[in-house]
Amino acid sequence: MEDVKATIDVQGILSKLGIESLNNGASTGALWMETNGETIVSYSPVDGKAIASVQAATPEHYEQVIQTAQKAFVEWRQIPAPKRGEIVRQLAEKIREYKQPLGELVSYEMGKSLQEGLGEVQEMIDICDFAVGLSRQLYGLTMHSERPGHRMYEQYHPLGIVGIISAFNFPVAVWNWNTALAWVCGDVCVWKPSEKTPLTAIACQKLTQEVFAANDVPEGVSNLVIGGADLGKVMTEDTRVPLISATGSTRMGKSVAATVGARLGKSLLELGGNNAIIITPNADLKMVIPGAVFGAVGTAGQRCTSTRRLIIHDSIYEQVKAALVKAYGQLKIGNPLDQNNHVGPLIDTMAVEMYESALKKVVEEGGNIVVPGKVLTGEGYESGCYVQPAIAEANNNFSIVQHETFAPILYLIKYSGDIHDAIAIQNGVPQGLSSAVMTSNLKEAEAFLSCAGSDCGIANVNIGTSGAEIGGAFGGEKETGGGRESGSDAWKVYMRRQTNTINYSDSLPLAQGIKFEL
Repeated sequence: MEDVKATIDVQGILSKLGIESLNNGASTGALWMETNGETIVSYSPVDGKAIASVQAATPEHYEQVIQTAQKAFVEWRQIPAPKRGEIVRQLAEKIREYKQPLGELVSYEMGKSLQEGLGEVQEMIDICDFAVGLSRQLYGLTMHSERPGHRMYEQYHPLGIVGIISAFNFPVAVWNWNTALAWVCGDVCVWKPSEKTPLTAIACQKLTQEVFAANDVPEGVSNLVIGGADLGKVMTEDTRVPLISATGSTRMGKSVAATVGARLGKSLLELGGNNAIIITPNADLKMVIPGAVFGAVGTAGQRCTSTRRLIIHDSIYEQVKAALVKAYGQLKIGNPLDQNNHVGPLIDTMAVEMYESALKKVVEEGGNIVVPGKVLTGEGYESGCYVQPAIAEANNNFSIVQHETFAPILYLIKYSGDIHDAIAIQNGVPQGLSSAVMTSNLKEAEAFLSCAGSDCGIANVNIGTSGAEIGGAFGGEKETGGGRESGSDAWKVYMRRQTNTINYSDSLPLAQGIKFEL
């Protein structure tokens, strides 16, 4: 790939994607409502400049969106799944066409590196491709009945409206993880993106509508409502939305789960991570350092799968620490659109404050700062969102270590004994998303992957915690929420299961041999 200059034609990109200033914040497809809610200004953490503003949707606009979505579902669910898959295939082609400007907008609005922005758009393409094949594989089961002349089977039907609440750190991919599967399953979607990244959401809605309009898709299959937490609360309380897929903090997820659970709805939760890599004496250090560094500083530590903890055997602890300090000394921090830089900004100054607070807290609890952290100032750092990735020696029981800080802070934790001692430390946090072990010892690897090993939804051997392929189900346990998105059989959460029994005999025998004579 050719180098891209650190400055881009922002207005040109917005124009390519069909975005103009003061966009309205609610859409049912081709219809963009004249919203009159609060003005949400999207500021780039890259340079602190205002990109554009959006008028937020109100509960009244939300009501209009939901009513349109309900009508669309009645029609959309009747379209054969392979035909729905064909429309999603065309969406993948549309995204391919606009991959560069959309990736640049992701990078500029959210702050991740351009390569990561383009990679996120590629995830959208990949999940669409996965969903196309899935549209012909929405399988049920056939089983034998205990009653003669009877046949039993299971089938899956679409749920209805899927509410999607997404976070700023993956502003387009997580939406498409949900929509691509939900659409081929026959559902319609209402999306409330993070108010920190509204423009990428508008771009996705506009690109989707181009494809949907060309295929006469009913108005209301793809819907967008932009607003804050109050609008999300309206959605989670709505009994007309059978499934809420929410990505964000554990605190937010607990609130969503309680609200949706109170109305006996379904939740798909992707919440916090506190991910660790175990480094055993049998690890290949040539693999350890790049895996740990990218996991810790990629996306400026703002991935739910970011590496927060390194659990290092005491026999190699000093060697690993020295290698990490050397690697951190080579990091280049700056404009994420400049591909010479490794680390971009945090999303906003509030995130910077949490970063500073965490570093202060780890020292108060008895930790030792190995690579100092600081807020960067001066030319190129005018937004106030750039920080130095930090490393601290810590104890796993420190309260700050037990907490997920969405910033590039890596905690080094020493262990002695065998792999089981390391696993106990790894599992000794409330979260359970991603985990990894670095070892060339087969017994250690298998112990880590066993039922007595990692308690996370993702467990890797000789790769880091960060990043996941589309083909596998993504999600975690404990305070990560238990949800699964993307590949494997994650599609089942977007559907309702139905067991069917057909009697093709001339009698009516009852199950369990029960006799009922009239």
